[in-house]
Amino acid sequence: MQVRVLILSQMITDSIRQDQMEIKMETEMSFGSRLKHAWNAFLNRDPPRNFGGYAGGYSYRPDRVRLTRGNERTFVTSVYNRISMDCSAITIQHVRLDENARFDSVIDSGLNSCLNLEANLDQTGRGLVQDIVMSMLDEGVVAVVPVETNYDPSRSDSYKIYSMRVGKVLEWYPEHVRVRLYNDKTGQKEELVLPKKTVALIENPFYAIMNEPNSTMQRLIRKLSLLDVVDEQAGAGKLDLIIQLPYVVKSEARREQANKRRQEIEDQLRDSKYGIAWTDGTERVTQLNRSLENNLLKQIEYLTNMFYSQLGITLEIMNGTADEAAMTNYYNRIVEPIVSAIVDEMKRKFLTKTARGQRQSILFFRDPFKLAPIGTVAEMADKFTRNEIMSSNEFRQAIGLKPSKDPRADELSNKNLNQSTDQIQNPTAMAGGKETVDRLLAREKDS
Repeated sequence: MQVRVLILSQMITDSIRQDQMEIKMETEMSFGSRLKHAWNAFLNRDPPRNFGGYAGGYSYRPDRVRLTRGNERTFVTSVYNRISMDCSAITIQHVRLDENARFDSVIDSGLNSCLNLEANLDQTGRGLVQDIVMSMLDEGVVAVVPVETNYDPSRSDSYKIYSMRVGKVLEWYPEHVRVRLYNDKTGQKEELVLPKKTVALIENPFYAIMNEPNSTMQRLIRKLSLLDVVDEQAGAGKLDLIIQLPYVVKSEARREQANKRRQEIEDQLRDSKYGIAWTDGTERVTQLNRSLENNLLKQIEYLTNMFYSQLGITLEIMNGTADEAAMTNYYNRIVEPIVSAIVDEMKRKFLTKTARGQRQSILFFRDPFKLAPIGTVAEMADKFTRNEIMSSNEFRQAIGLKPSKDPRADELSNKNLNQSTDQIQNPTAMAGGKETVDRLLAREKDS
């Protein structure tokens, strides 16, 4: 009996040890598998072990978008910023569709986390979208690069995205593209040559208006830059004056007298609190740069109005006082095409055919309550369903809500007609009059 107990005890001990070894091996294999399959766009180059190994820090975020062509000195920046902020306010999600290609549920994935929570070490999802739009408007095209994935995107069509960044497109090749991308391991922007199939290359839908060399936007930028130069000269005290003296300057004595007079006026302007000087009544003063400034202002006003009309932007939109109709037009003409360009390219590059076959997609949802009061939205829903233009589920889809499980929500019918004839008290008073009543009676007869 004791021998059996000892044998049984030994067997239990061996079993426990075996289980522990299997758990350890499984853990090590899982960890090793993650390491084996981990991939980074910068080839997993390790950073220095301490901060002293870096070349130097920055007084600003080095990965932040820097505008080109001197745009930061013009009002163009405010236009870019307004559009990018409005675009980033629209929710973009990795979703699963139902059998009718409608939004069904949100997929909890790394891609969805990048778009809504944390795109990378430095940016939120909204910050990423804002950088995408800012760079796209400024440069005409922008690259969105998956930096951290579980497989090498160039060798596998199926991979999970854990982080992504916005890169600047430098050169185009038939199947590759050279981009400048921030490496958070080294703190430097580096150049990479990546396959086009792994990079979302998002082009500005308003390229012809904003990015062509002789487009309205570029002409406006050049005029604004010239105006900045004129303002700087004026601020530096260079007024570009011609003073006609009451005598002919030919002899050396007259020349010395003229220089002395010029120095006197310069001293007056320098010592004056408000930049005011006096001249002799016999002297005539002509300012050269005033006519140039006036001409520039007229051209800038003309190009600004043209630019606003081409994009559908108004001054009220910029200062936040636009009404509902103007904001709706702005969202339909500018914001939605830009967000659609982002979503379509991400869907094309970041979702495989298998994923799309599994009804995966990337959709954006615009909150209608930001543009219209709740009462207006409810009234629209009532009119659309009552007049049999949209079903309840179609309208729910349009405002970003899940379809209802109620079978009646998919029916294109007027709910006000779903009643028996004995419930109709005054048929002639009902919408539609006699036609409505006849349709109701025919439906009751068929049933």
